[in-house]
Amino acid sequence: MIKTAFIFSTLIATSLFAQFNANISTITPDIKERMINGNSWREGCPVSLENLRYLQIAYLDFNGQTQMGEMIVHKSIATNTVYLFEDLYYMNYAIDKMKLVSDYNGDDWQSIESDNTSAFNCRPVSGKKKKWSKHAYGKAIDINPIANPYISSSGYISHRASYRYKIRRHIDIDNLRDRALLLSSDPATQAFKKYGFSWGGDWKSMKDYQHFFVK
Repeated sequence: MIKTAFIFSTLIATSLFAQFNANISTITPDIKERMINGNSWREGCPVSLENLRYLQIAYLDFNGQTQMGEMIVHKSIATNTVYLFEDLYYMNYAIDKMKLVSDYNGDDWQSIESDNTSAFNCRPVSGKKKKWSKHAYGKAIDINPIANPYISSSGYISHRASYRYKIRRHIDIDNLRDRALLLSSDPATQAFKKYGFSWGGDWKSMKDYQHFFVK
């Protein structure tokens, strides 16, 4: 029998009059097939499917509507991840979309181009083929990657749509799309840290503003 944990909040989001809800489950045969066919997991990955959890999570989109997203994380952070996204939901932090990387054939580039918030993906660190990424363990989340790009130590940004976000400042904090950009002092950034995540935006030379991970 598949063990499933349901997490449900009866709190009401004042601006949405909607309820947050989320579901945590083990990797079912259907999800396993999606992961294999979508090139996000295969034999030889550094984490077994038994140690991963499939999450369905409510989130606020850029139009202010509640959507249900999908995410896969390591079982050790599954519950905290749901609590985190509940906090984000009730602080009205919006997310463009939340799909499995399998929907992009395991291609991190295409997932970012689509501004997709995601977690598990069995891949190496970019540019380092012999070192597994934190994503390969299900212990990293990339959130709103267009507004929160990776910026190299020389200032290079790979994704054209992210150029406008190189200067890190809010233009209109009441705008949900603008609020997607994360600064160190923002409530959303602090929420990640509250649940034990480190942030690529704190790195000294290069910056990875989308990237939150557990050590």
